[in-house]
Amino acid sequence: MLRFAAVGIDHGHIFEHVNGLLAEGAEFAGYCPQTSVPALMDQFRKTYPDAKPLDRDAIFADESIDVICTAAIPRDRAGIAITAMQAGKDVMVDKPGVTTFGQLEEVKRAVERTGRIFSVCFSERHCVPSAVMAGKLVADGAIGRVVQTVGLGPHRKAPSTRPDWFFEFDAFGGIINDIASHQIDQFLFYTGSRTAEVVASSVANFATPQSAGFEDFGEVLLRSDKASGYIRVDWFTPDGLPTWGDGRLTILGTEGYIELRKYIDIAGREGKDHLFLADRSGVRYMDCSREPLVYFAAFARDVRDRTETAMSQQHVFEVCRLALEAQVKAAVIASKPQG
Repeated sequence: MLRFAAVGIDHGHIFEHVNGLLAEGAEFAGYCPQTSVPALMDQFRKTYPDAKPLDRDAIFADESIDVICTAAIPRDRAGIAITAMQAGKDVMVDKPGVTTFGQLEEVKRAVERTGRIFSVCFSERHCVPSAVMAGKLVADGAIGRVVQTVGLGPHRKAPSTRPDWFFEFDAFGGIINDIASHQIDQFLFYTGSRTAEVVASSVANFATPQSAGFEDFGEVLLRSDKASGYIRVDWFTPDGLPTWGDGRLTILGTEGYIELRKYIDIAGREGKDHLFLADRSGVRYMDCSREPLVYFAAFARDVRDRTETAMSQQHVFEVCRLALEAQVKAAVIASKPQG
């Protein structure tokens, strides 16, 4: 039986990791209680009352633990992953997996030396049923050849609930590297692109004057030999929206298009995971809320069989590279935060 532990409980995505692996029959061996967000740790303990708090070094030293999950402060994730891989463990990391090019190279070397898996759980694809269904439709040729994706990733800032590091550039790595890694992953996946180039990118601090290093807006234009992609990410979800963000994805094909309204259909249908498909025969709506997730089962098989069915290692590294490149190259929009 696959055994896993959690090291780095600083972001709520850790719940998706734990729940996903538990659903596949894995054993939760325990967790390191060190955190920068005490309220999150309290919630974690209540959610998994039978899980054991363990010393971090003891977790790495335990040869019976196969996988380390981490949603640590972003700048710390690469270091935790490298330590885990050197201890003979595979790793599931929250996005962004790295915050600098130096970290990316160190992770690559660790993977090469150890043969371990470094997997970034891009939750906006792997943990969203409508995104899973979209992948099936694209693979079946439902909209012909995919030629463009438009990915929107708005988030609610909720500053009173955020730890100090949330506003520190060195800690989160910039809005494009942090949030837009999701949309970069989706561009490569749905267009079938192995690699891509950053055509243009920009960032801004429009409305967060108290945090000079923070970015509340970012955009990226990507191009591959197969398709183009546009990405917009921001921290402007209004308080009146009854969810953390109106995440959307449009996948344009030569014979139709798919639109995902992942978390809410404004003034429309209740719930999440709304998929709209337009093709030659008309328009269809699909409620994808019951579509099973596949990433965690595939990851567990990869750990067991030493395969790459959940994602190729090359894909993970390419998403990280593109996100870092788009962040570094981003033009700063001339704006003076109002406050």
